[in-house]
Amino acid sequence: MMSSFLLMTALFMGLILLFMNHPLALGLVLLIQTCLIALLTGSLSSSFWFSYILFLVFLGGMLVLFIYMTSLASNEMFSVSSFMIIGLPTMIGSFLLYSSTNLVFDYLNPSSSTHSTIQNLLEPVPLSELLVKLYNVFSAHLTVLLACYLFLTLIAVVNLTNINQGPLRSHT
Repeated sequence: MMSSFLLMTALFMGLILLFMNHPLALGLVLLIQTCLIALLTGSLSSSFWFSYILFLVFLGGMLVLFIYMTSLASNEMFSVSSFMIIGLPTMIGSFLLYSSTNLVFDYLNPSSSTHSTIQNLLEPVPLSELLVKLYNVFSAHLTVLLACYLFLTLIAVVNLTNINQGPLRSHT
């Protein structure tokens, strides 16, 4: 239930991303989207380590983007479109109504797994189940993928930046 809620919220934020026109608003929506994806990957795996590292990588990239956007578009005024005034509250209301009705109907259904899920959350977890290794066999592919992603991002940033040009050049 939680993963479907996070997935619906991520899809909703992706839809909102299409209607943003200011760089800082785009960055905020992208940061919220990153948090949702990190929570979703953490809830689907047995450990939150991968999602935590993924969140930190994306947050570092977002900080670099924030520096560039504030230096390039510092005096641009933030304007709200008519869709944001009319359509966004309607979409949020319908999304919350859909989510709450599914939650209520799942809770009222005696054959639902919601009751057993709540009981499982209240039971103590053995320490051996909590000690999941970061570099185990199951997450080895994700770890290698993350290392390759970081390396390619480093190469791309080094090739794109020129120390003598751009808004972050040194004044010597």
